[in-house]
Amino acid sequence: MWDPQQYLRHSGPRLRPVLDLLAQVPDQLPGHPRVRIADLGCGPGGPSTPLTERWPEAHITGYDNSPEMLREAAAHARPGRLDFAHADLAHWRPDPGENFGLLFSNAALQWVPGHQNSFPEWLAALPSGGVLAFQVPGNFRAPSHTLLSELRDSPRWRDRVGAPSRADTVLSPAEYADLLAPLGPEGCDVDTWETTYLHRLTGPDPVLEWTKGTALRPVLARLADDPAARDSFLAEYAEALREAYPRAADGTTAFPFRRVFAVAVKR
Repeated sequence: MWDPQQYLRHSGPRLRPVLDLLAQVPDQLPGHPRVRIADLGCGPGGPSTPLTERWPEAHITGYDNSPEMLREAAAHARPGRLDFAHADLAHWRPDPGENFGLLFSNAALQWVPGHQNSFPEWLAALPSGGVLAFQVPGNFRAPSHTLLSELRDSPRWRDRVGAPSRADTVLSPAEYADLLAPLGPEGCDVDTWETTYLHRLTGPDPVLEWTKGTALRPVLARLADDPAARDSFLAEYAEALREAYPRAADGTTAFPFRRVFAVAVKR
């Protein structure tokens, strides 16, 4: 389960990669100006609104598998311009009748193991000039994640919240480029890159608060019926995070966050 309000506590830093990705997507998309756009993993809906500003006559549908996020997103709906629908990205495929010109995804595909296996079908459904553009976090080896995994697998906690073993689902920019370039009858023009944002977070235990909206969700769900255990786990994790991400003299906490971007334009 997702907590939209917790996720939105850092809406500013989370929005910046959306804008950086959008800046590399061509203005002229197939179907312009009434282009059809899919926002894959739309979350609470707010991150979809820059799409409406960039293409004011487009019809955009945001897809997500979280009922909580879709309820939050409904407030951003604009009849005929922006709507939202339930979909599991592991199985979602474009409806040929929709004639999408842009498949856009911000910070969602990392939750889908093997998401790259969907790329051939997604791009096959796009017309010439159609675009697949996505951004995924690439910080799974950062202390925020490694410390969490170590704590979940410690003797005290492994029986209750042990971390499932899984490979890093995010590829490097070069690996994404190699996968995307040959897709389609004539291939794709591909731009991939990575950026490490240095977020300056404020408040007590700000990295803990950030992870509560994302990586900590499975732990919080498993300990929801035991508040004392939940608080004890959070206290241990917070102490480790404070050491890994010390507060600066100005009261802020530096939180480096790597993200990987890809834009593929079908020839």
